Amino acid sequence: MAKRKIVLCYRKIIDVNSNKPWEKLVFNDSYMEFRMQVQNFAEVQTYPSYGELLSHVPEVKKLNHIVSGAVMNYIQQLNEVMPDILNNLGRRFLKFKTFQFEIINSHLHLKDKHQVSISFFSEPVLWYDTIDNYLLIGNEIPAESVVLTHLFQLQPYLSIYSVQMID
Repeated sequence: MAKRKIVLCYRKIIDVNSNKPWEKLVFNDSYMEFRMQVQNFAEVQTYPSYGELLSHVPEVKKLNHIVSGAVMNYIQQLNEVMPDILNNLGRRFLKFKTFQFEIINSHLHLKDKHQVSISFFSEPVLWYDTIDNYLLIGNEIPAESVVLTHLFQLQPYLSIYSVQMID
């Protein structure tokens, strides 16, 4: 069987309905930062929704990068381990090195309209097999015949981002 190195992407969406403490902190701090930063655009008085503002003032897109600074400490608290992705033993195991923060929607005056996503990109892992809707992966090419693996179920917002065939 051909060996494949993959990078997984997990997109975590956070909004007013998010109920875990970490998610609430990200939600509140990103909304507070959004409200402060969006006021730098005079057009926000005419277009208080992020979507409307973005369609009229394309440079508003830079708010994604600016607002992401408000959640950096929360990302660091994860210790480079993706949230919500568990192996069959119930443990978080999937390491990430990079992430991308995105404002999906927001509104200057309506906090319940605020919605953001954080896409986490895993370190490259070896994909050994697919069993029903489970992936069997390992972290390195073994020097011996024994491979330490993780078996986990595919779930919404988790995707194979890239595949590399290796010898």
